[in-house]
Formats: sequence, structure tokens, C-alpha cells
Amino acid sequence: MIDVAAKRAAFRELHARGCFVLPNPWDRGSARLLQHLGFSALASTSSGFAWTTGRPDNAVPARDALSHLTELCAATDLPVNADFESGFAGAPEGVAKNVALAIRTGVAGLSIEDRRLDGAGLYDFDLAVERIRAAHYAVADENVILVARTEGLLSDPSQVGAAIDRLVAFADAGADCLYAPGVQKREDIAAMVKAVAPKPLNVLMAGPGLSLAELADLGVRRVSIGGALARVAWGAMLKVAEEIKRGSFDGLGSAASGKLLNGIFGEFNASGGAGRLSGD
Repeated sequence: MIDVAAKRAAFRELHARGCFVLPNPWDRGSARLLQHLGFSALASTSSGFAWTTGRPDNAVPARDALSHLTELCAATDLPVNADFESGFAGAPEGVAKNVALAIRTGVAGLSIEDRRLDGAGLYDFDLAVERIRAAHYAVADENVILVARTEGLLSDPSQVGAAIDRLVAFADAGADCLYAPGVQKREDIAAMVKAVAPKPLNVLMAGPGLSLAELADLGVRRVSIGGALARVAWGAMLKVAEEIKRGSFDGLGSAASGKLLNGIFGEFNASGGAGRLSGD
């Protein structure tokens, strides 16, 4: 099994050049499947995990999120970036305390949003910056990538200028990587890349759009999927389950074979490595 320090070093190296995809598993199995497919790093998804517990996004308490991150990091040899939502605290000192707990799970990176805990918009500019500064000090000696993200474009895609202003301030406050989910237009992505340079920009691809090559040409350093893969899985199940309810089992023909899945997951157990957990 690759140790935490090596995972963190490898993750930081990925941010130094090029463009890489950071897919988002929601449990041990999906993390191991993505490692099997050859990805270089993973990121958790708060929504994807919440749905596996029968809860909506942003309704998972910190203790459950920390337990989930511990399990993901132990399940794979790949570096894991944590979707740590808003840090599960409002005040900067609370964010710093919870970030320190997240670091203990073995993550190689973590993101902090500027969305208020009550869901009523974003934290005021100055407070949002201080929250990132506090997170920066919490990760400073751990070689953990701090990702600062602003959520404003998810509610108003026209506010690109305001999003860029926040990203630049977050970079100045110590964030290693910047992220504004919801940016889609080429010119807006290019403007963000330029504004935060030389620090890397993460772009969310939650549906069809620009290709990885096109994003790389714009200067994007990393691409994440958010809860999209989880939604694909839930969508497939809903579709087939609805067909079954109507009396047809034809949709089951699209399932992956048990032989294939047993072979993939058997690799991890047979080797005794790749983050093998007790009980495997």
C-alpha cells in the first residue's frame, strides 16, 4: 500500500503541469474501479456519498464525512481530494479545526466552499477569504493541496467577474488550486486561468461539453466530475427499475457481468494491497 506522504507528493506533482481528470467515486467499490481503469487521482463527492446514505447533498454531518474520507483513502492507492463542502463550520477557527481533522483521514487535497452553512447564499467576501486563510494555515505543514471554490456561478452563471475576484483573493490567501463550479464558456474559463496563474484552475464537467483536450488547451490543470458519475449510476438504476415495475426485465441486459466485477475487485484482495481494509 502506498503511504500517505507518497500519495500527497504524487498529487502535488500532478498539479505542476499538464491537465488531468479527477473522477469522483462515492464508495470503496467505485474508488477501486476507477483505480483499476488507470486514473491518477480521485476526489470524493459530497452529493454522491449523501445519496448512498439516503440523504440529500449538504445533509451529511462532519463525523460521517470524515469516516467516509477515511474509508476512501484506505481503499485505494491513489491520492484522494476531499469535497469538504464549507468546512462544516462558519467561523475561520472552526474551519481550521475541521480541516485538521480531515487531514488525519489521509487525504492528499481538500476543497473549501464559500457557500453558507444555512444555504442562504455565499459568505461575505472578507469572511470567505479569512476562512480560506485559516484552512491554509491548517494544511501548511502537511503537503495537502488546498482547493478554494466559489459557488456563485451555480446560482447565477452571469457573475463570472465576481467569481474571478473571489478566486484571486483566495489564491492570495494561500489556496493552492482554484475552482468555480458552473463556469462553461471558453472565454470565461480562459479568463479564470489567466487571473489565478500561476496557480492551477479546476473545472467541473457535470455533463457533455468541452473535451479534455480542449480544456487543456485553455490552460485548465485539472477536471473533476462532481456527483455526475453517481447520477449516471442512479439514473441507470431508476430507468431499469421503472421498466421492471412495468413488467419488463429487458433493461437488465445492460448490466456489467458479475465475472467482470469479481475479477476487478478480486485483484485488490489477491494482492493484499491497494488500500486493503480489515474485513476485505
